[in-house]
Amino acid sequence: MSSHITSSASSQGPSGGVALKDLPKSWNFTANLPADSAFPSPAISHKTPRDDLGPRMVKGALFTWVRPEEAVDPELLGVSTEALRDLGIKPEEAQTDEFRQLVAGNRLLGWNEDKQEGGYPWAQCYGGWQFGSWAGQLGDGRAISLFETTNPDTKTRYELQLKGAGMTPYSRFADGKAVLRSSIREFVVSEALNALRIPTTRALSLTLLPHSKVRRERTEPGAIVTRFAQSWLRIGTFDLLRARGDRDLVRKLADYTAEHVFSGWSSLPARLPDDQQDTAEPPSTPVEKDTIDGPTGLEENRYARLYREITRRNAKTVAAWQAYAFTNGVLNTDNTSLMGLSLDFGPFAFLDTFDPNYTPNHDDGMLRYSYRNQPTIIWWNLVRLGETLGELIGAGAGVDAAEFVEKGVRQEGADELVSRAEGLITRTGEEYKAVFLEEYKRLMTARLGLKVHKPDDFETLFSELLDTMEALKLDFNQFFRRLSGVSIKEIETEEARKEKAGLFFHKEGVVGDEAVARERVGAWLDKWRTRVVEDWGAQEVTAQAEEERQAAMKAVNPNFIPRSWILDEVIRRVEKDGERDVLGRVMKMALNPFEETWGGDREEEERWDKKGDTALLTAAKKGNKEMVTLLLESNTDIDISTRNKYNQSPLTVAIEEKYWNIVKLLLKERGRMSGVDEHFAWVLGNPGGTEECNGKWKEFRLSFECVVSP
Repeated sequence: MSSHITSSASSQGPSGGVALKDLPKSWNFTANLPADSAFPSPAISHKTPRDDLGPRMVKGALFTWVRPEEAVDPELLGVSTEALRDLGIKPEEAQTDEFRQLVAGNRLLGWNEDKQEGGYPWAQCYGGWQFGSWAGQLGDGRAISLFETTNPDTKTRYELQLKGAGMTPYSRFADGKAVLRSSIREFVVSEALNALRIPTTRALSLTLLPHSKVRRERTEPGAIVTRFAQSWLRIGTFDLLRARGDRDLVRKLADYTAEHVFSGWSSLPARLPDDQQDTAEPPSTPVEKDTIDGPTGLEENRYARLYREITRRNAKTVAAWQAYAFTNGVLNTDNTSLMGLSLDFGPFAFLDTFDPNYTPNHDDGMLRYSYRNQPTIIWWNLVRLGETLGELIGAGAGVDAAEFVEKGVRQEGADELVSRAEGLITRTGEEYKAVFLEEYKRLMTARLGLKVHKPDDFETLFSELLDTMEALKLDFNQFFRRLSGVSIKEIETEEARKEKAGLFFHKEGVVGDEAVARERVGAWLDKWRTRVVEDWGAQEVTAQAEEERQAAMKAVNPNFIPRSWILDEVIRRVEKDGERDVLGRVMKMALNPFEETWGGDREEEERWDKKGDTALLTAAKKGNKEMVTLLLESNTDIDISTRNKYNQSPLTVAIEEKYWNIVKLLLKERGRMSGVDEHFAWVLGNPGGTEECNGKWKEFRLSFECVVSP
């Protein structure tokens, strides 16, 4: 078991953690919000046959009491010690049977079986807008929350939840299960994002259910991820209440969010001055709950401040996604956290080659959730929240009037209410943009090793660098890491800068004319060098300052990110080959992304912290057809600017990308040329079909005719 426990460089808090039995537990969510009337108490739900707790419509409630399904012979595959630390649990607890049974859903802490009372698990009810269309009731279809716990040292409260623990009333047409493949992905990326300091939900453990066979496109092994967050509330939680016209519950949920999810009404942001509505930071003065601030027609009450807090949090998170090139892939409102956490990981990916139009979602043909569109779509989701809170926001100073609370706004006051709500939502949109840009500039400034951001930096450094990356198809995160090791003295002359430019190219070369590429990167390095000298030295940068700058850059520019092809390899090795230690090794790298080495399998580490193209071509040279196919099908290490075409086979993709050595390998595996013409025909009929493709087609045909001749 111990070999599967993943570790990080972080240390335990002052107490070193507590045992599970001593961990503080609470059920604030279920104590303050209405339960499903079909199962009004834990005891009634507990007595109900598990199969009777399946899908149906739930109204007038925010959750249903429901216990996890029993797991037979669960195998604990991995535990994050970073997660243990943040929860306040002793590391050695992960070795106990009680822990293993808890994270498999077989142990209910807080529930007294004999007395049929105590704290009990639940599934949340919510709805959502998916791809711009209303989807109706959704909810925790395969997630069940166990309890809330407060870290004894930090006093931070988290809600512990099992994903893949069985059917709930919100499972719709699904089975409540999670497959090992997606569970490994969520386990790794949750902790990886946290290590990159990107707000995210977390993952404590990963458990294999060896007797659970889950039907998807194929039958796959089942698994459970034990995850946690300060809150699992989403914009979709409010969406469903608005769709059903439940204004009383909208208000109740808003009150709960401010009082129990955030730190109380007085912690919400004060109103921005009229001439500073696009300012990133509001006044720090605490605002009392009943304060009304602002001119007539735009008065902010406490619900307007709540809306702004949720908006500000999401703005900072999406800025971090953009700064580290993370794409969620499915940014529906049910996947947008009220706390601004990265949430519900499906077809996510980090960009490899920089392509602003990239989306990891095969179903997103319109690129709605592409990297470029993430800031816009999060604001779209926040506008939906503003519409739900619109009555409360628009009421202004009259929000607590008895008649308004009971009946809502009178007809004669409706226009004023709507005007105020629209004005405040628009104003909040300006704040969203300001907060996003400020956070993005802060992160990018740090990634470039600069001490302060100057007005010209956005255009001359940020935008120009991204344009260069896109044009030359450079690897996004690898560029910053390699830049971290560049000495200013190494790029003092134009020729030196052109020579150094090759450091950022793929091993196989660069797109287009190499001399032009070197000149373009060299010109950018000159501008970057000038700014570094401005920040770190008057005329020149001292050796000590250079050392400090490089260390600062390496502390924010990861040497490892969990690229999709790496996760695909880990999944294959864990699921098909029965390896277990590989999961621990990749988690160690994910938890410590800024390290130079991790003390594991050296060949593996060197391969994983390099660009995917290198792994692809290395596999081809070694004749590893399975790995070549895996990398091509993962769609992560080749140009993905026209995403939909990659529904084609690996052979078609290899032809399209002109990876001729891979084409040869795949043709050799086929042992025939028949049926291959169609792949070349598809490519030749599209913009990628060049004379080179036509020539190679003839070359391969001739080669195969020689092979099959008598």
